[in-house]
Amino acid sequence: MKRRTTHPTGSPDRWTRSLGVILAVALMLPWIAVSQSPSPVSLGTAGDFVLLTKTGISATGVTRITGDIGVSPIKATAITGFGLIMDPSGTFSTSALVTGKVYASDYTVPSPAKMTTAIGDMQTAYTDAAGRLIPDHTELYAGDLTGQTLIPGLYKWGTGVLVSAGGVTISGAANDVWIFQIGGNLSLTSGATVTLTGGAKASNIFWQVAGQVTLGTTVAMKGILLCQTAVVMSTGATLDGRALAQTAVTLDANTVVRPGVVNAIGNNNPTHPHFSLEQNYPNPFNPSTRIQYTIENAAQVSLAVYNLLGQQVATLVNDRQEAGTYTVPFNANESTLGLSSGIYFLRLDAGSSVSMKKLVLMK
Repeated sequence: MKRRTTHPTGSPDRWTRSLGVILAVALMLPWIAVSQSPSPVSLGTAGDFVLLTKTGISATGVTRITGDIGVSPIKATAITGFGLIMDPSGTFSTSALVTGKVYASDYTVPSPAKMTTAIGDMQTAYTDAAGRLIPDHTELYAGDLTGQTLIPGLYKWGTGVLVSAGGVTISGAANDVWIFQIGGNLSLTSGATVTLTGGAKASNIFWQVAGQVTLGTTVAMKGILLCQTAVVMSTGATLDGRALAQTAVTLDANTVVRPGVVNAIGNNNPTHPHFSLEQNYPNPFNPSTRIQYTIENAAQVSLAVYNLLGQQVATLVNDRQEAGTYTVPFNANESTLGLSSGIYFLRLDAGSSVSMKKLVLMK
């Protein structure tokens, strides 16, 4: 007599179908987990620069750059508005606008080779970002990211991307990665802010742009700009990241700071402090607000407020502090300040680390 096999749930066919669905879902889960956060783009030696271009860097107004800048194959004459002072070594120059060094292809050896390698690494990074396959999101929101929250992943648009004054939020953990493949221009209109939440780091956000990047007045941008053409920053715009452009970068009373150090993968010690400047609360504010920041090592700390012209209007901290988290009040009505309604910038310096936030005073 042929023995009938008893299946745990219902008929043999139903049980087989259920098992197939379970196995299919189980096989998909690892792919889903990986696709949500791609591997970061390696910048190579291009990552040594906060501004790097092929055809020039120009600055007008009170501009502040933290990090090294450089051009190649164009010569140093294409770096304008910086008042360059050549170092005695001839390998780099300095500028009152730059906390760092300025390099060009026509400086003394080994600078020409250094710049050639950096430009090559910049192009390799662009190709890597543009060549990533199987995007998690395609043509999302028809390219208008205003008011949206973006989770880690690979995003692709065949045309341009827009962020208006409502801004965009990038939300994820410190080790998460975002790659935005943009086939056209990237435009952030005046007042737009890229806000990072959940521990997201500017150094893990890559904007690969085939067209031009345009940052409107007072825009607060975050991330690495890998641009095939130009990066144009309007008055008062800030960048926490890097602008690596295959043509030129144009600045107008801007602040550009290199992104902070990313926590090492696998570091699960939540009690270890890391450098950060939180958004003031409330914001907008009138007349007072609170500012919280964290420094990871003992350092000389400066916390100051600047207006849109880049003029320092208030010094909140100027002292050596131990590692830890600090909260500082700011009252715009103090008699020595006399600040009017408008947009201001908060800058935190602690050793070699720098971070900035935009403040809005509404009276």
